[in-house]
Amino acid sequence: MNKFLLAVHVLAAIVAVGPVTVAASMFPPAARRALEAPDDLRAAETVRLLHRICKVYAVFGVVVPVFGFATASNMGVLGSAWLIVSIALTALAALVLAALVLPRQSALVEGGGTREATVRLAMFTGIFNLLWATVTILMIVRPGSTTGA
Repeated sequence: MNKFLLAVHVLAAIVAVGPVTVAASMFPPAARRALEAPDDLRAAETVRLLHRICKVYAVFGVVVPVFGFATASNMGVLGSAWLIVSIALTALAALVLAALVLPRQSALVEGGGTREATVRLAMFTGIFNLLWATVTILMIVRPGSTTGA
């Protein structure tokens, strides 16, 4: 059962978090292009598509911690420091996405925004990506691991 839960957890992380990370990173430059060329319908559609990808996959991303908790519980590591830090960083990443990235993307999609807004959005997106990278590293290295990593 542990292998199944871990496989679903890892696959969900790849399938859900990966697209959000990529689309969110692509959004600020795409939004700048759309702001610079307000008559370019393709640029506007790209911004809408990237925002839609971020919203849809963010919702699907809830599966990642659900299966993560199930895996950790079955493995008996819920009290491990590396896991507690990972949980806190995951919660912080979700907060950054929900409170700082997605609302700013929505404002830009709706036509309100400036180049400065895209720069701030890029910063918040970078923080989101850095948090996920840190969680990924903790999940691979995990202090006290039996893998010897």
